[in-house]
Amino acid sequence: MDTLTPRERSERMSRIKGKDTKPELFVRRLVHGMGYRYRLHGRGLPGRPDLVFAKKRKVIFVHGCFWHRHVGCRLARLPKSRLDFWQCKLDRNIERDREVERRLAELGWNVMIVWECEVKNEAVLMSRIKAFLDGTENNNEGC
Repeated sequence: MDTLTPRERSERMSRIKGKDTKPELFVRRLVHGMGYRYRLHGRGLPGRPDLVFAKKRKVIFVHGCFWHRHVGCRLARLPKSRLDFWQCKLDRNIERDREVERRLAELGWNVMIVWECEVKNEAVLMSRIKAFLDGTENNNEGC
């Protein structure tokens, strides 16, 4: 059972941001510090990727482990209340992510997913991003 009233729950949920999240800002600062330049939230691309490297035809999405269901991550646990609602909502997010990746691939774009939990290990994340952007690795696997 939810401990908040529907109005309180709605107010809290409205505070959840879709862009400029802490993990996204961390990745943006990291990538910029590595010397790469990018565009934000590619409007003309499926899924509006968080970082767009147009000349390289590569994009990076920064996914929250809970919202995008990072397999095996402790942050991707299911809520205890309204399980039917949450399972359906989160399953739709996964389907949409797969469709966006497929559409981007059809358009000739390479996709990298950075998971929220990965920002804790800056050195590993930096090497993954460098390998992805420099073409030595095409990998979207997380922790």
